Amino acid sequence: MSTDTTTPISESSDQTPQTPAQTEAVSLSNDADARTDTGNDQKTEKIKKPKLTLIERAEAFVSNLSTRNNFWNRVCSMIWLPYAFRSGITMQSDASTYRATLPFRRFNKNWYNAMAGAALLGNSEIAGGNYVFAVCGGDYTVVCKHLEYKFLRPCHGPAEYRMTPLDDINALVATGEEFNIAVRMDIVQVLVPMSEKKFKDEVEQQEGNKPAKPKRVGRCTATFHVTPKAHHKAKKLRGSDSK
Repeated sequence: MSTDTTTPISESSDQTPQTPAQTEAVSLSNDADARTDTGNDQKTEKIKKPKLTLIERAEAFVSNLSTRNNFWNRVCSMIWLPYAFRSGITMQSDASTYRATLPFRRFNKNWYNAMAGAALLGNSEIAGGNYVFAVCGGDYTVVCKHLEYKFLRPCHGPAEYRMTPLDDINALVATGEEFNIAVRMDIVQVLVPMSEKKFKDEVEQQEGNKPAKPKRVGRCTATFHVTPKAHHKAKKLRGSDSK
């Protein structure tokens, strides 16, 4: 009886062994293919946007229209923000600053003919919210989370809100995610023609010949929570699917 001592040939022995250089080339090729597939998936995700309904398109149009100029802002305020419409607050902006002016009218005054504290406080939320909404656009919802106001002196004329964001709001919007943004507002009394000479005389008596400066009547810090409307829609869809 004979014994077969021949070593069996494995399937792997039929393949030609690869050099380290060839192995590295194959690995790099696989990585490149994986990156290409990932890039294509990301491009597909960016291209595919949820289709907006007629109501959502109308809402976005009205939202953008409300930040176009003061006329359309007043028209939209008359329907959705009656308090802002009655107070008469208006918005002004240029390349570097954003301001809101609250007129010195009967609706905003208190019983001793000064600007009411409730008017200054309530319009702080409107002024800051309009600023954030103007920067973010109609695709976001803006909700005030925290409001802190410090009264410094009585206001006997129109009040101007001067906005300063405490974070880079444009960078936060670019992320496409929901975020919180804090806005500091310096509220100053605007000089009016009838009281300008009197105010200048008072300042000259106190500070020599220095030019008149607006009085700062208060300082406010407001924190707003900004959420893309697409997130609200996604939450509603998840809720309907779970049911």
